[in-house]
Amino acid sequence: MASIDGLASGLDTTSLINALMKVEQLPQQQLSARRQTGQTLISALQQLNTKVAALADAGRALGGPTAASSLSATTSAASVTATVAKGAPGGSFALTIDRLAQSQVGVTGPMTTWPTAANGSAATLTLVDAAGKRTEVTPASTALADVVDAVNAAGGPATAVRVRAGTDADGTARYRLQFTATGSGTAGGFTLHRGTAADVDAGVATDLMTEPGAAVVTAAQDASARLYAGTAAEQVLTSSTTTFTGVLPGVDVTATTVPDTPVTVTVGLDTDGIVGRASALVDALNGVLSSIASQRSVSTSAAGGVSTVKSGVFTANSTVTLVNDRIAAAAYQPVGGASPATWGIELNRDGTFTFDEDTLRAALATDPAGTQRALADIAVRVTAAARDASAPSSGSLSSLIQGRQAELTDLTDRIGDWDVRLAARRESLQALFNAMEGSLGALQSQQSWLTSQIASLPTPTPSSSSR
Repeated sequence: MASIDGLASGLDTTSLINALMKVEQLPQQQLSARRQTGQTLISALQQLNTKVAALADAGRALGGPTAASSLSATTSAASVTATVAKGAPGGSFALTIDRLAQSQVGVTGPMTTWPTAANGSAATLTLVDAAGKRTEVTPASTALADVVDAVNAAGGPATAVRVRAGTDADGTARYRLQFTATGSGTAGGFTLHRGTAADVDAGVATDLMTEPGAAVVTAAQDASARLYAGTAAEQVLTSSTTTFTGVLPGVDVTATTVPDTPVTVTVGLDTDGIVGRASALVDALNGVLSSIASQRSVSTSAAGGVSTVKSGVFTANSTVTLVNDRIAAAAYQPVGGASPATWGIELNRDGTFTFDEDTLRAALATDPAGTQRALADIAVRVTAAARDASAPSSGSLSSLIQGRQAELTDLTDRIGDWDVRLAARRESLQALFNAMEGSLGALQSQQSWLTSQIASLPTPTPSSSSR
């Protein structure tokens, strides 16, 4: 409902209504301020939860069932690499690599179109994999492009591509069809037959690789290597890929070329890896503790002779304080009666930690097994404390975030309700002032009429008796 300012009263009724509405809006503004505070807290909690989850990941990398291997492997050949899984034996061994795995590649003889069957349609092509599985392919036409499309869509043991192979006598382009195995090694081998699967079974299908101009360019071949070569214990290893898996328990070897001499593989303590993971744990630990400290500090400022105290978003938040204390305690509590500083993890006065790489390296050199156990114990404790806080459904921080989000949703709903209520109140005030203006206008009209009536009355003349 529109309001017309002061037609009768001369008042600025719009300004009066706006001033009254400011008072009416105070409860909604208080709710909005609470929502903003809640949003700020939730954002801070989410950022902290992310850091705590990252701390749990760093802890798992250093200790526990899923921790990275404490061993690393080196080889004597640049073209050969080795990886080590947790629990692999230390030491060295020699491996003689004789050949690498190959994927089969075959090409047909040159042709201009694909042959037809007895009924005049494009002949069926059957691919047979190393296990004997038949894949029938029937091209849409005798066009070689249609043959390629049909083979690639069939999902059989090979893919196809059309390769230019010159022209015939009348200048028509000729092509070869190149077939490449989808898997490497002998397990990826295949044969090609023009004819149906039944024709293959009956022995009447044509093997495409036996036709003039056709060739197996690369034969399917497994990689081969020998462990303990030249001894009575010589053992032949094969692989369909470039990687020999489980040469020793937990040790895989990958070759990109065949070395001229046997390759020595040495498995030893991964000192650099352990140091790096320990450093990453301390960095993640400090990231969590510093974030909490910076957001629960209280600052005081003075302006105009008035001191103002400002609390951090985590000040007096018991859940965050408990998370902080549990994570810190998990990192600084002794292991077997010894301080974590023994292994380079030192607690500072401000509650953060310092990592001393030299101390850890010295401990690993002196007592590698004991040092690894101690680091694993610390990492497992920190991981457990971080997981208890950040677990998606049950973590204390996660639960706090969910509760605050529910409160925020309720505040948003209440603020929306106030929008409706205030709109109705404004409309009510506008109606009230419009009615007032109407009443004043009617009174002013009556006043004008009465004034005019009084003015029209005859003026009394003096009587003769008054002379």
